[in-house]
Amino acid sequence: MEENNKIILAYSGGLDTSVILKWLVNLDYEVVCFIGDIGQSDDFKSAKLKAEKLGASKVIIEDLKNPFIIDYVYPALQGNAIYEGRYLLGTALARPVLAKAQIEIAHNENASIVSHGSTAKGNDQVRFELAYHALDPNINVFSPWRDIEFSNQFKGRNDLLSYAEKWQIPITASKGKPYSEDENLIHISHEAGILEDPSKRPDPSVFSLTEDISNAPDEETKLEIKFIDGIPVSVSNLDDNTIYDNPLEIMNYLNLVGRKNGIGRVDMVENRFIGIKSRGVYETPGATILFEAHRDLEGIAMDKEVMHIRDLLIPKFSELIYNGFWFSPEMDFLLTAIRKSQEAVDGVVRLALLKGNIIMIGRESPTSLYDQDLSSMDIEGGFEAKDSEGFININSIRLMAHKIVLQRKDPYKWRGKEKK
Repeated sequence: MEENNKIILAYSGGLDTSVILKWLVNLDYEVVCFIGDIGQSDDFKSAKLKAEKLGASKVIIEDLKNPFIIDYVYPALQGNAIYEGRYLLGTALARPVLAKAQIEIAHNENASIVSHGSTAKGNDQVRFELAYHALDPNINVFSPWRDIEFSNQFKGRNDLLSYAEKWQIPITASKGKPYSEDENLIHISHEAGILEDPSKRPDPSVFSLTEDISNAPDEETKLEIKFIDGIPVSVSNLDDNTIYDNPLEIMNYLNLVGRKNGIGRVDMVENRFIGIKSRGVYETPGATILFEAHRDLEGIAMDKEVMHIRDLLIPKFSELIYNGFWFSPEMDFLLTAIRKSQEAVDGVVRLALLKGNIIMIGRESPTSLYDQDLSSMDIEGGFEAKDSEGFININSIRLMAHKIVLQRKDPYKWRGKEKK
């Protein structure tokens, strides 16, 4: 134990972090519990009382919902971040906002150690700790699941449950339900237990944020979403004319209508940063709607070459978020480029939600690059039709040269003849 034995623990109130808290207290650490409110449906009052009962010297609860949306979710939306083509990075985006708040608390509390409850096989240990070190190079990190003493004592979930029973730690988990969930304002993830078998369909009871499409309404929900610089600034319901115009209201409302219409379910096997494949079941209702609407608006308001270059960056941008490199020089570079690409992505997108589908029904932009007359097949003008012949001829030069090279390399093969 170090001379400064104050430790800031990222605390959820669940089985793992409750055991970790008690274990650290029993080792005579002074533990300050940090709970970040990023929109999860937890009982923060109960979690605070529980932590105090287990020996925490202080419990700090911070409302991080607005910075989570504005500083992390919206930049990811501007860059169309989607990992391996399917995952909208709900868990990964939450880690930097939590880590940043935790480091700030460590500074305010004059603590030299931060800790978390992430397992040694997962991505979150990497995400938290890369952020810690990037934000404070002098911070010490205690990772229980990589500590020899802790891991020797706790081989798995049953050991945690036994310890909780011994020390009278109130828990809601049971030995019969080894099931893991991580929730925040934009999604919930489901992992572990029977979900580790990717050949089996998740039981309907797994899904908690979205309705099954069989129970979704038969009528469309029509929305209009307004963007400025690629960032949503309002959502209107076109059926009842209600309007939501601040980030938290927008996300909460889109989650509500997305949930009702069965939007945003993903079941996939992904590649973790540490090299292990993992099956994840995700529900991301509101963010899925925003992602589709934003991408649609770019079609009318974004320059072709800028879009294509930006699209080349999407896999790398998404990978950096997934792997935990939000606070890195390469991320600073990409975010600067992405913000620049969004300067003229203004306008509205109208869409309909129906039984798991997001249907685009219209879009308008004051910065539109779409010219209906120029695009029309029924109206002449804009450029001479003869110009297309020269365009084709110039672009054919390279293709014809390539074929000529092939002929020279093997003339017999090229002409369909056999060599004699």
